[in-house]
Amino acid sequence: MSITEVKCPTCERSVTWEPESHWRPFCSERCKLIDLGEWASEGHRIAGEPAPEDPHLDKEH
Repeated sequence: MSITEVKCPTCERSVTWEPESHWRPFCSERCKLIDLGEWASEGHRIAGEPAPEDPHLDKEH
């Protein structure tokens, strides 16, 4: 069985890909939270057209 090594997407540190690696693909909780913050602030985006507006979201119940 070979060991799989990946680079942390945030800091590029080498990370062993195994079930015991709690933060995979990140090296730590810190790097995971930095990445989450980038998504939340729209620093990261998925390419493509924006989703159409849902008319049901504007209605009050």
